[in-house]
Amino acid sequence: MTQRIRGVLAPVLTPFKADLSPDRERFIAHCKWLLSQNCGLAVFGTTSEANSLSIEERSTLLDALVAAGVDTSRMMPGTGCCSITETVNLTAQAVKHGCAGVLMLPPFYYKGVSEEGLYRYFSEVVQRVGDARLRIYLYHIPPVALVGITTGLVERLLKSYPNAIAGMKDSSGDWNNTKTFLDAFSETARPAPTARAALNFDVFVGSDSFLLASMRNSGAGTISATANVNPAAIHKLYAEVRNRTGGNSAGRADLDEQQAKLNVVRDLFGKKYPMISALKQAMAIYANDPAWRTVRPPLVELTAEQAKTLAAELKSISFAMPGSHLYI
Repeated sequence: MTQRIRGVLAPVLTPFKADLSPDRERFIAHCKWLLSQNCGLAVFGTTSEANSLSIEERSTLLDALVAAGVDTSRMMPGTGCCSITETVNLTAQAVKHGCAGVLMLPPFYYKGVSEEGLYRYFSEVVQRVGDARLRIYLYHIPPVALVGITTGLVERLLKSYPNAIAGMKDSSGDWNNTKTFLDAFSETARPAPTARAALNFDVFVGSDSFLLASMRNSGAGTISATANVNPAAIHKLYAEVRNRTGGNSAGRADLDEQQAKLNVVRDLFGKKYPMISALKQAMAIYANDPAWRTVRPPLVELTAEQAKTLAAELKSISFAMPGSHLYI
């Protein structure tokens, strides 16, 4: 794991068969479509229903992607489990396959754990994997995990493992929190006390709603749920911010307009419906494949009325997923 990964990544939706087993063929097809849309693969993230999957299921799916020729240099599998042993096994597998990095949840069952405890956990993982290619992206998602990542923890880990700790995903939903990490660790932080870290630590936002603001503050990109269905538009904004030089008022207005359009899509999925179920319903609609609706309990699919309303709302904003019909 040596190549730095940046840009737009999707926490890839996991399709299931009628018996609730992972659907390998649809999964591979979706990953290949995302790559064709300039979107990297954060397989086994929250939107992937990763914590409804066993370690064996995750491992089998990762092997299947590799066997199918999916580019591991554009992949950041989620490997964080409550068990150190399981985290190490999944992480070592990702390293072996040459993945660009791993997205690692903190151990999330026990609450009120200390910074020292989290430091020891991540230290154990780094030491047990014991591979110079390891690149860990810390996953901060306190609304779900209730166990968070602090700047103090990051500084301590970077001091001990400057090559292994590569960055983070901030899914706090709080721009001020993201800005705190960007100010402390992004390239613009130099010559702050954490200047050495600024050369190596990348901050991804967990929602494309913050993509433009993040990019204007040296962010690395976004790992966003809606990248599963809207990857091209999200990447377009990312690429234009990266490539734009000088900037004029008209150009800035154009970027703001693109961000506003992304927000409309994000809000449609995230504020009115259970997001994972709504994203899978959109897949079912635009891939013309009803099997995509299936989620694993305790999640439930959208009701017939919700599905009808979602379809109408997507049509009203002229939403499209070009090429997704090629799945079948």
